[in-house]
Amino acid sequence: MRRRNFLVAAGATFLTGCSKIGDTEWFAKLVDGAENWHRGLHRALGGGRITMAPEYEIADISPFFRGNGSQSVDTDAYRASEAAGFADWQLTVDGLVANSLTLSMDDIRALPQRTQITRHDCVEGWSAIGQWTGPQLSQILLAAQPTDAAKLVVFHCADTLGGSQYYESCDMDDAYHPQTIVAHALNGEPLPVRNGAPLRLRLERQLGYKHAKYLTRIELVDSLDAIYGGLGGYWEDRSGYQWYAGI
Repeated sequence: MRRRNFLVAAGATFLTGCSKIGDTEWFAKLVDGAENWHRGLHRALGGGRITMAPEYEIADISPFFRGNGSQSVDTDAYRASEAAGFADWQLTVDGLVANSLTLSMDDIRALPQRTQITRHDCVEGWSAIGQWTGPQLSQILLAAQPTDAAKLVVFHCADTLGGSQYYESCDMDDAYHPQTIVAHALNGEPLPVRNGAPLRLRLERQLGYKHAKYLTRIELVDSLDAIYGGLGGYWEDRSGYQWYAGI
């Protein structure tokens, strides 16, 4: 827990200065090097084991789990789907896979489910503990059968910020991690709109901006170069946030 808190605080402090010096070439190289070091250290600390994010008890759940970033999706299609209880929502899984999938909410709920109580740490400095339920991403990937060329997983979202589509990504290690789930429930209830209804990613070993909301598509790729801004995520493309945001 001390290590987790230290990395959150250090990451927030590090990112605070990005707007002042982030446009220099040497700083860009420093960020890339620090990110690779951080990623390697984070995994090396596991000593070859699968490292798990801390899990908590029901009594630890925060009384209110705030929303952040997009609070809804401002489209007629989303509002109509919300009004219908998201019965028509579909999650596509495609890209470098042997079997492309189109999953309904019933399909998602029919998969083996994992429930976990974890702490969400935002780069802005706040945290909240919530109970999340959904299938492990590994179960979905097992059905899709990624090809040997697949190296990364991209999460496409229905929401936009500043006129641009939100998205995120992770490597295969985090995609297959047992705590990486596609959540449809928070604290035993259907996921609230402010928290990403009907589906959001829970990437428990990374900061909150990696936990993409309003999921519509999971794409397997071999490179991020041609995906939106090419840096692996909405905030990574715009604000110098690290692609690997491990805590």
